[in-house]
Amino acid sequence: MNQTDAFLQMWRESRTRFSLLLNGINENQLRYTLEPSANSAGFLIRHIADVEKLFSKNVFGKADVKVVAKTVIDKKDTGEHTDLSFLLSYQNESSEDLASAIALQSDSDWSQTIETKEFGVKTKAEALGRITSHTAYHAGQLALILKYGK
Repeated sequence: MNQTDAFLQMWRESRTRFSLLLNGINENQLRYTLEPSANSAGFLIRHIADVEKLFSKNVFGKADVKVVAKTVIDKKDTGEHTDLSFLLSYQNESSEDLASAIALQSDSDWSQTIETKEFGVKTKAEALGRITSHTAYHAGQLALILKYGK
């Protein structure tokens, strides 16, 4: 197995922490929050997808990815992320975008450095660790909101 295939396999497995939470979620739960945080379940689902799309395009170079990172632009939950059908479709699209962007990398690309204002200079391998942990971090928040939120 080459490095790209191994990284893709790792990312897909780690994302199941997020995707499995979405099985059985209902539209009412999208409004749940866990005080004192204002971030709702719907906001977190949208945010995870927004950032995955940004990484696909800006870090891993998949130029055809269309993204309006609403949660990154707004910087806070505006209460509008309540359309379950859209959110499930959008997060599925972001997953596919990121998987295909990862698959496009050659083994030598993983040591290439990129720079962003959000996290500075990283190799693409380190950036993959960043997006993987970002998704897992917010998936943990989402799990707590779905379990204990109102």
